[in-house]
Amino acid sequence: MAAVENVGIVGAGAAGLAAAILLADAGIRVEILEKAHSPQPLGSGITLQGNALRVLRQLGVWDQVEAKGYGFSTLGLRAPDPNGTVLAVLEDIRTGGEDLPATMGMYRPDLTAILRERAEQAGARISYGKSVTEITDDGGSVTVSTADGTAASYDLLIGADGLHSAVRKAIGIDVEPRPTGMGIWRAFVERPVEVVRTDLTYGGPCFIAGYCPTGPDTIYAYLVEKAQERKHEDGPRIMAELAAAYGGPWNEIRDNLDHSARINYTWFTTHLVDGPWNRGRTVIIGDAAHSCPPTVAQGAAMALEDAVVLAELLINADHVTETLFKEFTDRRLDRATAVVNASVQLGQWMLDGVRDADVPGLMNSLSTMLKETA
Repeated sequence: MAAVENVGIVGAGAAGLAAAILLADAGIRVEILEKAHSPQPLGSGITLQGNALRVLRQLGVWDQVEAKGYGFSTLGLRAPDPNGTVLAVLEDIRTGGEDLPATMGMYRPDLTAILRERAEQAGARISYGKSVTEITDDGGSVTVSTADGTAASYDLLIGADGLHSAVRKAIGIDVEPRPTGMGIWRAFVERPVEVVRTDLTYGGPCFIAGYCPTGPDTIYAYLVEKAQERKHEDGPRIMAELAAAYGGPWNEIRDNLDHSARINYTWFTTHLVDGPWNRGRTVIIGDAAHSCPPTVAQGAAMALEDAVVLAELLINADHVTETLFKEFTDRRLDRATAVVNASVQLGQWMLDGVRDADVPGLMNSLSTMLKETA
């Protein structure tokens, strides 16, 4: 018998939906509280490394993900010159196993839709328009009050509500994301025929110029610069100006950088809750507990892994205890810390202009760890 009979999950992103799938499959009643008033179709692309794909296969959605996304197992490096000269094509490490691609690019709303449909098929209920205002724990259950004036009680509450988690604040954890000094422009555009993998260019007017195929006809392209105040409406012009220094596929990408390209700009941030991820019967996972810049493309993977480990512990335990939560944190904290530190370190080396940084050593060490299951 599982440790819980009914679970509330705040947030209908990857972490919350993954946890809902696994718990509902085990016969546990699950309700997801989502602050948006309907499923959100907004977003650009997402890069999923092999360890994320391993979890998606465990969730039973690999076939749909493979059909919607674009898988590849090499990484290209290009020069910041007018020709976009290819310097090297590297075999990428398949952290999910040899039977999965090293990397999958896809449209983020497609991934969310696949997970949402799977969660609902498993029996999870998604309630929209639910913004958390208060959490009360009486030792045996958790009651969640929302801005619409309603309240509901659960055996356990999972906060999977992202960077600026209302759950994290409500349970008294005062850690908040901090800027790392970099900003990223992202655009969702048509795929040049030449783009069959991620290619990265270091140098030029940006720290990184890159792109990732997200399907047969689409990619998301990104430019990483020093963080500054930017206006989204200036995105097409600014991205085109920055991209002018890069050749190869960037010539076609630049031609498609108009207001239909779904361009957005965000700063890189990071945070890590260094200690128990629970307070009583409320526990946080995914970006609510830790976040990192996308320099190692592990944000979604870490969130998915959190969901798997927590669900496994809840399903296999007889009672909710502090020992259960300690085991969860012990299994996840070191791994999440290594990913956060590596992603921040890579960015800091670029900000500092360090030319002799051991990037290959850092990435190989991280990949070796990620090949092991969470």
